[in-house]
Amino acid sequence: MTDPNVIDIKEKKQVDWRKYSKAGIFFLLILLLFIMLITNLFIVREGEYKVVRQFGEVVRIDSTPGLSYKIPFVQSVETLPKYQMVYDVEKEEINTKDKKRMIIDNYAVWKIEDPKKMISNARSVVNAETKMGEFIFSVIRAELGQLDYDEIINDEKSSRGSLNDRVTERVNELLDNANYGIVVTDVRMKRTDLPTENEESVYTRMISERESTAQQYLSMGDAEKNRMIAKTDKEVTELLAKAKADAEGIKAEGEGQAARIYNDAFSRDKEFYDLYRTLESYKKTIDGETVIVIPSDSPYAKILSGYLE
Repeated sequence: MTDPNVIDIKEKKQVDWRKYSKAGIFFLLILLLFIMLITNLFIVREGEYKVVRQFGEVVRIDSTPGLSYKIPFVQSVETLPKYQMVYDVEKEEINTKDKKRMIIDNYAVWKIEDPKKMISNARSVVNAETKMGEFIFSVIRAELGQLDYDEIINDEKSSRGSLNDRVTERVNELLDNANYGIVVTDVRMKRTDLPTENEESVYTRMISERESTAQQYLSMGDAEKNRMIAKTDKEVTELLAKAKADAEGIKAEGEGQAARIYNDAFSRDKEFYDLYRTLESYKKTIDGETVIVIPSDSPYAKILSGYLE
């Protein structure tokens, strides 16, 4: 008979082991669930789309910033940019309206507007850029094919401003028709180059055109200079003629006033006037070699000798 006060140690150890095993398994399950939960949560950041796929098919697109989730083992997450991107279009050679070849280098600013359409039709960002580049080249080739070479490279005749707008609009129409889910914000022409074999002839022609333009400016400058000189000479001649006429008038008026003063002065003493006239006549008739013989008792001799009665 077993004593109720006696405890079987082996039995107690077996019970304790089972208890801790269940606790460990429960803890392990909680840990696994926590890890699965953490690994299947994801953050949607500003400026990006999170595309959730299930067996390859798009089931959800998250675009609002914050925390989101996916079903483990069944769903996967792909990130697509939401912000505007710049695509450097490959250089291509085109023919202008006047049958000249040139190399066009462009870039495009674009963004993903509908990620689901983009994934369904373009599959990836790289493919979307490739198709967009093809559309851009096609439109630019058609547009520049309607312009002469000089209209494209000459800044004074350039139609690039409206050309960029037309290309952007037309490319967006093609992308919309193809349901690619992307939008081109702007298409710009970075530069236009010539094939190597055409550069020398074009540069020579451009130098000739610039020299011709410079000569035109020089001719216009010379014509303007001659016009200004002629105008100035005319004004100077008119001013001199007026000044001379004014001077003659002033001189005549002065001579008239002088004559009146002389007449008034001389009329007061007739003998002095006769003497003055005589002296004035001597100034004109007598020079350094003239010999005058006059009587010693003549009035003039008395005046010269300083003797007056």
